[in-house]
Amino acid sequence: MNRTDYVANSNNGPQYTNPEAPLTGLPGVYDIDPHLDQRAQLGLRMIAQRANGTDGLGAPGFTRATLRASMLGNRVLSAETGRDDVVGMCRAHPRLTATDGTEVDVQQACTTLARWDTRADTTSRGTALWITFFNRLLDNGPPDTWRRVPYDPAQPLTTPRGINGDDVRVQHALADAVQDFAARDLPVDTELGAVQKWAGIPLPGCDVGCFDVMDASPDSGTGTPPAGVFGSSFLMAVELTPDGPRAHTLLTYGQSSNPASPHYTDQTRLFSRKQWVTERFTQAEITGDPALAVTTLHS
Repeated sequence: MNRTDYVANSNNGPQYTNPEAPLTGLPGVYDIDPHLDQRAQLGLRMIAQRANGTDGLGAPGFTRATLRASMLGNRVLSAETGRDDVVGMCRAHPRLTATDGTEVDVQQACTTLARWDTRADTTSRGTALWITFFNRLLDNGPPDTWRRVPYDPAQPLTTPRGINGDDVRVQHALADAVQDFAARDLPVDTELGAVQKWAGIPLPGCDVGCFDVMDASPDSGTGTPPAGVFGSSFLMAVELTPDGPRAHTLLTYGQSSNPASPHYTDQTRLFSRKQWVTERFTQAEITGDPALAVTTLHS
């Protein structure tokens, strides 16, 4: 099948490469589970909203600029569809019981979540708390049992969604998250970049419904061997033009694996600031690079 609009995949099965024409009759060797995880749902939502210009990035349609902005917009679908439910719950119940039976004051956490922009930018206050809360919630049972709207096979792009604040597991999860922050001596409104880093450089993204997947600690990229990180690694935005390809790329953990190299974190710093490397393809572009260095090898 050929298409002239788009196809997309976010590590999900092949059925919804374009939701306007779901693929059917696929051989069993393919992943035919129609259940999309939140990253896949968010990716398709981002495309649809960019196509009709409702994502706040300007006129409809993708350009290299809007593609890059979409990729590093750091949206968090779990928060877009569930944060208000949690805020309503904690405003109604400013003191909640944690899993260990301790009564916890969650008023400051509630205010933090209410003020949060629901983005996973390095400077966002509330993301770190939401990540801890949501991961606790995921540990408290199958998601559909505490969702406000459970998964519906007839609505794979929009379900499950919402969070049932009346569920005691939801209340436990928020109280547990506040306890966790207190145990680490962290304010509940700690910026994401303070607790998610690579070699000391703040990292955006998250692992609870972010399109830009990221799971790191304050110590990632340090130590011997360096502490690990999971998530975005190589990013590329390309436009094929009559004058040749125009591309922007990023190696989120730098070009070198040697911590002593200046290239260990050079592109991580760009990633942290939502900046990109502009690639050079033509000979004129390459020779025009002021930092060009030529090494001649002789056999």
